[in-house]
Amino acid sequence: MLFRIVLLILAINVFSPPIARSNEAETSTHHDVVIYGGTSAAVIAAVQAKQMGKSVIIVSPDRHLGGLTSGGLGWTDTGNKSVIGGLAKEFYHRVYKHYQKPEAWTAQTRQSYGNRAQGHRASDDDQATMWVFEPHVAESIFEELVAENELAVVRDAWLDRETGVEKQNGRIVSITTLDGKTYHGKVFIDTTYEGDLVAAAGVETTFGRESMSQYDEPHAGVQTGVLHHAHHFDVLSERVDPYNVPGDPSSGVIPLVSADPPGEYGSGDKRVQAYCFRTCLTNHDPNRVPFPKPPGYDPARYELMVRCFDAGWTNVFRKFDPLPNFKTDTNNHGPLSFDYIGMSYDYPEASYERRQEIIEDHRRYQQGLLYFIANDPRVPEPIRTKMASWGLAKDEFTDNGNWPHQLYVREARRMIGDFVITQNHLQKRLHTPNSVGMGSYSIDSHNVQRYITPEGYVQNEGDIGIGTNGPYEIAMGCLLPKRNQCENLVVPVCVSSTHMAFGSIRMEPVFMILGQSAATVAAMAIDDDSAVQDVAYAEVREHLLADGQILETPKGVMSQSHVKTLRRLKDVVGVTVDDNASVRDGAWQTSSSATDYFETGYRHDGNGSEAMSTAEFKADLPATGMYEVRFGFPPHSNRSKRTLVQIQHADGTSEVRVDQTRSHGEEAPFRLLGRYRFEKGTPARVIVSNEGANGYVVVDVVNWRPVDAD
Repeated sequence: MLFRIVLLILAINVFSPPIARSNEAETSTHHDVVIYGGTSAAVIAAVQAKQMGKSVIIVSPDRHLGGLTSGGLGWTDTGNKSVIGGLAKEFYHRVYKHYQKPEAWTAQTRQSYGNRAQGHRASDDDQATMWVFEPHVAESIFEELVAENELAVVRDAWLDRETGVEKQNGRIVSITTLDGKTYHGKVFIDTTYEGDLVAAAGVETTFGRESMSQYDEPHAGVQTGVLHHAHHFDVLSERVDPYNVPGDPSSGVIPLVSADPPGEYGSGDKRVQAYCFRTCLTNHDPNRVPFPKPPGYDPARYELMVRCFDAGWTNVFRKFDPLPNFKTDTNNHGPLSFDYIGMSYDYPEASYERRQEIIEDHRRYQQGLLYFIANDPRVPEPIRTKMASWGLAKDEFTDNGNWPHQLYVREARRMIGDFVITQNHLQKRLHTPNSVGMGSYSIDSHNVQRYITPEGYVQNEGDIGIGTNGPYEIAMGCLLPKRNQCENLVVPVCVSSTHMAFGSIRMEPVFMILGQSAATVAAMAIDDDSAVQDVAYAEVREHLLADGQILETPKGVMSQSHVKTLRRLKDVVGVTVDDNASVRDGAWQTSSSATDYFETGYRHDGNGSEAMSTAEFKADLPATGMYEVRFGFPPHSNRSKRTLVQIQHADGTSEVRVDQTRSHGEEAPFRLLGRYRFEKGTPARVIVSNEGANGYVVVDVVNWRPVDAD
């Protein structure tokens, strides 16, 4: 045990001296609420529990409180700000107040930065918010909340995941950390990104991606062929070869590309979306530290970056989002960037030691990439010169080489709890009961793998960016384990959710919202001397509303004209093929901006009639006979009036020119292309092309409906 503790201390990054550290001399403590984790949700949950009259302690494996919010993610992913209330909104109000002080502007004036990402303002500034901030400012606000509420905090306290959770009669009695200290409590809250307490308490968890069929989610599982243009290799003007000797598979695969097959479309797997560090950079020379060359730096590791440049990639600086004082929150963008794709699969359930190896490998990769772009002569000179003008911010993360102390763990474990929220709940296909908070950001998964296509080129897979049809509610049951697994644990971060739904829920403001709600449930369970599953929702709702939480979409937030009609393939008679399953060639782009489409969106050709694009829809029909062939797409005045559609049937090939500007009329949601005979055993094909088009060509679904169908 001593060796493990020493190894952990040596392995973790160098942190600043602990602030407000409590109970250092005690080997055992007793509190009403024990919170494990040091994230933004941890601090907010602790404040709420304390304000509800409960004794509370934060047992944090981190020295720096705030997780990603103080760890570099200063360009907040808010979604619809009107559904962020309670203590979460209070945090962003404090950010606003900080930047009203002249002394907050150390490198530029408030006027020169402008009113970026500021919420509505009242005459007395009581409702004003600001959603962008420097990392050290976020951390100082969390420390203010700790001090003002006199919260007990223990740092560098790592849960003994093997034997450190004591349970009696279905309840956690105490948790013990690797240094031998024990923390007794009545209710426990796991606020970690990893869900370590959840798992150690014997509560069921999962990680990776569910299959499309498990929860009937149209975008779940492996998404080969589903391209979010900005983050796939299709954005390049040329295809990228993956082999050491281009065109020669026997020469081996270059770094950062996997030779493993991607998996069957729609199937589940144990791959997680890519992690990265949200780096705080600056081009303000007095505060700039040149990018360091990491230990073991090897420029050959970035051969794929060279090939991206050779294929026309120039948009390197797209996600250098500006923070105050000439700083950035720098995020991943493009086919190859700061996401270390495929290198975090075993992180969710890995040992502390293995996780630290993964973290350090991510750091070496990302620091090496920055150094490479700024220094390697193979990088185009304009990009190299511009990158060399940037560096790390000297006054951020001063105890860690100016590098963020928190890896962006976009997802790890997820609890399988009392209620599992899915893509269909977020997109309003299914009702969500007992709201304890809201989200609104798009369903956003970063790429999961980088593989070699059957044609022999590099491609990314797993990037999802689809809307939720407005703000959505998050059920109280998402925070609660199944009763037979644990009766006194609440989970506001690794919530009971599918991979798809977690792609939106995982935003930092939502974690703060759910942290407050989790503490409310915990405090009420203590008051009632009941299991957390037995706390009356009506009472939770009343208390949350009184505390300023937003539990349903405010009136006027989304007018009826913006409500989208989301159709499902399973509701259509016959055989229907979605654009996700089509075989495409050319520059197709995904979209969901129209108000009527199937599943999660549709595709258009970018109005690129000069570049040939085709989409082939293929189906195996169940019987020989006559079928109506119907074409589904959202019409609009900017569409092509002569979109070419070819129907391959038993008697030959027929061509139809479709006017995609006019509505479907009585045929809605389809346009009838005609009746044709098809034979069982011979695939039916419909090919949509932009040859001769005079506007946007749009594809969504093709349906083969038996003529004698009711």
